Amino acid sequence: MTSTSLHDWFNTALGEYVLERERAWLDQVVPDIFGYHAIQLGSPDLDLLRDSRIVHRLIVAPTDVNGNPPDVRAQFHELPFEAQSIDLCVVPHILEFTQQPHEILREIDRVMRPEGRILIIGFNPWSLFGVKKLWASKGYPWQGQFVSLVRMKDWLQLLGLEPSSGKLACYIPPCETADWQRRYLFLEQAGDRWWGVSGGVYMLEAIKRVKGMRLMTPNWADQAGRERKFATAVKKETAKATSHLRSVK
Repeated sequence: MTSTSLHDWFNTALGEYVLERERAWLDQVVPDIFGYHAIQLGSPDLDLLRDSRIVHRLIVAPTDVNGNPPDVRAQFHELPFEAQSIDLCVVPHILEFTQQPHEILREIDRVMRPEGRILIIGFNPWSLFGVKKLWASKGYPWQGQFVSLVRMKDWLQLLGLEPSSGKLACYIPPCETADWQRRYLFLEQAGDRWWGVSGGVYMLEAIKRVKGMRLMTPNWADQAGRERKFATAVKKETAKATSHLRSVK
């Protein structure tokens, strides 16, 4: 059966399998990211920020999904937020289903605070999922333009966004039934060890770095000189006070 949306596909056996592993990674990473404002781009039917400790959380999307309206209705390349105002941005399978991936990344870069975190989830073309896409180009998610992990890192680095950590998952063949998925679970368990670059899905964390910032350290020579002058002045004043007390006596 061909899925007509990513929402429909996530309700299939394979989609549930993928979503479970994506949620597991997010639930592990998100609680350790702090700040004031967090946003999730797309999928208003999924609360991927559920474990975030950031109080102000918003889901941004251009339309409702299955009757679930977003908190903010907006295009991903025109986010209605001030520059450098967001501490955490989750991007789940947005860039492979748009004609404007570069514009969206530039807009994300604009709204992120320095040292802000971006969590990107995408389908890996160098995997069994990518092989299936070659002959199943219709329906979701196969009609998307899968972006390789290497290319995604290049895009991020061009914007000054530094990839810092990540994970691949879903090493099993993209089977449509739960029975066949269970038969191939041994591949999932051995995936990270034996073929770590071929997971069907990658999950990547990036940090916004600000160029030109450097840590200002004190001039230790000048500091030592000032301390010597201060000590000398204290000794002189002490000597004067002692001499004055003796003369009074």
